[in-house]
Amino acid sequence: MDILFLLIPLSVALVFVILAGLWWAIYRGQFEDLEAEGERILRDD
Repeated sequence: MDILFLLIPLSVALVFVILAGLWWAIYRGQFEDLEAEGERILRDD
């Protein structure tokens, strides 16, 4: 039962870290043009 006092706050902190990373990626424009990245491998530079 004592381990829950450690695991629950760590889980909540991990969720906040994941949400912050997702927010950062969206804010920086990582998901703006998904089609271009898929087509980039097919182009011959």
